[in-house]
Amino acid sequence: MIKSILAMALALAVPAAAAEPTQGVSGSEIAIGTYTDLSGVSAMWGVNNSNSWRMVFDQVNADGGINGRKIRYIVEDNQYQVPRSVQAANKLINRDHVFIMVANAGTPMNNAVMPDQIAKGIANIFPLTSARSMYEPLNHLKFGLGSSYYDQVRAGLKYFIGQRGKKRICTMAQDTDFGRDITDGVRDQLKAQDMALTGATLHRPTDTDFSASVARMHDAGCDLLVLGTIVRDSVQIIGAVRKTGWNVDMMGAAAAYDEAVSGVPGEVTDGFYAMTPMLFVAETATDPKVKAFSAGYRKEFGKEPNFAAQIGFTGAEVVALALKKAGKNLTAESFISSLEAIKDYQDIFGSPAISFSPTKHQGSNQSFLCVVKHGRWQPVEAEPLGY
Repeated sequence: MIKSILAMALALAVPAAAAEPTQGVSGSEIAIGTYTDLSGVSAMWGVNNSNSWRMVFDQVNADGGINGRKIRYIVEDNQYQVPRSVQAANKLINRDHVFIMVANAGTPMNNAVMPDQIAKGIANIFPLTSARSMYEPLNHLKFGLGSSYYDQVRAGLKYFIGQRGKKRICTMAQDTDFGRDITDGVRDQLKAQDMALTGATLHRPTDTDFSASVARMHDAGCDLLVLGTIVRDSVQIIGAVRKTGWNVDMMGAAAAYDEAVSGVPGEVTDGFYAMTPMLFVAETATDPKVKAFSAGYRKEFGKEPNFAAQIGFTGAEVVALALKKAGKNLTAESFISSLEAIKDYQDIFGSPAISFSPTKHQGSNQSFLCVVKHGRWQPVEAEPLGY
């Protein structure tokens, strides 16, 4: 009995072990990191997107921070290259000790970095890619914001087959993880509709001459080209098609939905279609919130926001909301739980509602079909499409 009482007394006298500190979170700061393309082939995406994340976080800090903490936002240039992304992620995680990583750019880059990143308990939130691997297979540290490339092309292809009578479908895609997501979507939708792929070509992201590939697709008799391309290769393929005088419909995914594609001089890209998880509305906005976003962006960065900037703004707003709801005791677990509790979030741009749950880490799988007319993107259908 005496021994038992003595053991209890000793146990009570020993202080409880201090909880492990959460990386990137102090009493006054939350460190958040991004690696993105600031000087490579997709810099028009990376620069504008990270600008909006910074703008939102700067405003959060100006308003007093989140639950007493200011956000320290660190952005590294990956030049759309895998080795640079690995280097940047290593710095952000091991030297800057970030709490989470957001808006990391590029499908192959995220796929290369994520295994080690996730193993270290650093969440990958709303990367600047719509690849399915950003949220599949389900992992409590992986979240995608909107519809995937796979979702986009399946929905768009279903529309073109059902509404436009397309029968001979071909793909021209990058030979990358990104391009494979596009071709997987095409093949699965064709299989669902008991159809087969008519033709396909693959290219490197740095390729510039597509005359031979276009000739092959022309000879195959394609009546719809689904492009697994970003900006530069989209413009080059469209230009190569136009040069031959071939009047074939072409559709891309969100990676091609950019003013650098729509605004090519001479209206070369007029008639090109793209699927997008949200509509670009800042340029012609009448909504006061969108106008305020555009004005703030112009004031801070000296230029108009593009589509990638809109994505960044929405993503940053959702992250800020989840951080706030996580409360003062911010941990990876409390942040993830708060993010999973977000339901039917509506951004200022009229995008499909964003919702998460413990078993659903993709905000939305709906997307809009748009077409270039007179150098500008215009929606084809008022409502988003699914499959």
